[in-house]
Amino acid sequence: MSAPRAVARIALGSALAFAGIAHLTTARREFRAQVPDFVPLDPDTTVVASGIAEITLGSALIASPRRWRRAVGRLAAAFFVLVFPGNLSQWIHQRDAFGLDTDAKRFGRLFFQPVLIAWALFATRGSRRR
Repeated sequence: MSAPRAVARIALGSALAFAGIAHLTTARREFRAQVPDFVPLDPDTTVVASGIAEITLGSALIASPRRWRRAVGRLAAAFFVLVFPGNLSQWIHQRDAFGLDTDAKRFGRLFFQPVLIAWALFATRGSRRR
């Protein structure tokens, strides 16, 4: 794996683990603002479950053996797709959280999700030489 991919993988894994810990501790209330109304679970339960998922994915991105990295990257990309409705819901329902206190800021954040998906896939793609 190339150095830029390794750095990208470790950085994304660290960011996911950090965000997951924040789900369970300091930013729990903020994350509840992103839970869409259609989710059948209690918002706090949803935040805790997604935090555990983020910690797990982040740890796996950092520590998984090379043969599992592509699968972990795909899981991380899928996770980013699955949480996108929360970002959309935050924008539609005008819920302030994480400094996203205007429609423009909430709308702009929507465009970061594809970046995260691409990041997860880039960081875990194997080398072209085999």
